[in-house]
Amino acid sequence: MERRTLLRAAVLGGSSAALGGTLWRGAAYAAPAQPGAGPYGALGSPDANGIRLPSGFTSRVIARSGQTVTGTSYTWHNAPDGGACYTDGTGWIYVSNSEINPSGGASAVKFSSTGAITSAYRILSSTRQNCAGGKTPWNTWLSCEEVSLGYVYETDPWGVQSATRRDAMGRFKHEAAAADPVRRVIYLTEDETNGRFYRFVPTTWGNLSSGTLQVMVAGTATSGSFTWANVPDPDGSPTTTRTQVSGSKSFNGGEGCYYANDTVWFTTKGDNRVWQLNLTTNTYELAYDDSLVTGGTAPLTGVDNITGATSGDLFVAEDGGNMEICVITPADVIAPFLRIDGQSGSEITGPAFSPDGTRLYFSSQRGTSGSSSGGITYEVKGPFRA
Repeated sequence: MERRTLLRAAVLGGSSAALGGTLWRGAAYAAPAQPGAGPYGALGSPDANGIRLPSGFTSRVIARSGQTVTGTSYTWHNAPDGGACYTDGTGWIYVSNSEINPSGGASAVKFSSTGAITSAYRILSSTRQNCAGGKTPWNTWLSCEEVSLGYVYETDPWGVQSATRRDAMGRFKHEAAAADPVRRVIYLTEDETNGRFYRFVPTTWGNLSSGTLQVMVAGTATSGSFTWANVPDPDGSPTTTRTQVSGSKSFNGGEGCYYANDTVWFTTKGDNRVWQLNLTTNTYELAYDDSLVTGGTAPLTGVDNITGATSGDLFVAEDGGNMEICVITPADVIAPFLRIDGQSGSEITGPAFSPDGTRLYFSSQRGTSGSSSGGITYEVKGPFRA
């Protein structure tokens, strides 16, 4: 899909419409959003869970940190973070990281075809501050350690196979991962103020035990062309991976990462931006930059985890901000999809759609308490755009 850059936006009743072309093409104007509404309409009053949703959508609590998951004997982990969904027969599985250090790890909840919870269990233990990660085409979960010289762990969402540390994917402050089955690579973000954007090229696609770690090389501008260069020492010691390649592009706090249709999007929290890489032309640009919004308050702040729907819509979770998940449409309309009230000391994490696209899972990492032990994992069900 093609997405234009948001050079400036008009905020209309809480939503915004993009009015700019890309950074190197002429202006291609999008139709303005209607007042007070994005593609799903205006947010309603808080429901019983404190979540403001568009008409037709409902929410439920799936799990709470420190409490047993409904219908199971499994105690849900603290500080739920990155997540993904997997098809399981006629049902599905939602996996979720635990961003605590030490212990960390990841857990999973299994659902029946009707959405009933049937089991919950651990899939990764004894790791450190597992923040985000990514789903592979061969149905494993890459759980990433957000610590200095952190590792990527490949895990089994079904909890049958033991988790495996993937040293070849580099040691740095890992955040998110996104698989590209066309180029047979895994993209990786780095949560440092001068972090880099990487890709891992496995020796054999589907086997992450060996391969080459590469870093994006580009200028200092917000758009242009890019190349990839091998990282000489993926171990990152004594020289960090982000400082080994001259000309590698610096990004201010890499966060979420998502791939679809020859494009990869990733977020940077330090400057509140969403970047997009066109992988067919090897060019990059901004998909969103709150500093370029005019005419009102930026609709999206504290950018963090990002995912996409079959409609082509991007869903971006906020770390703080207004505690919203915002939608960015292919027409560059940006608006809140949901907002959580009464949890300003938390952040929204782990957005992921069920395989049929009718349910969105996510967590409030610290809930109403503002503590890692207060995390809440939710499900939102409704008429998502196809």
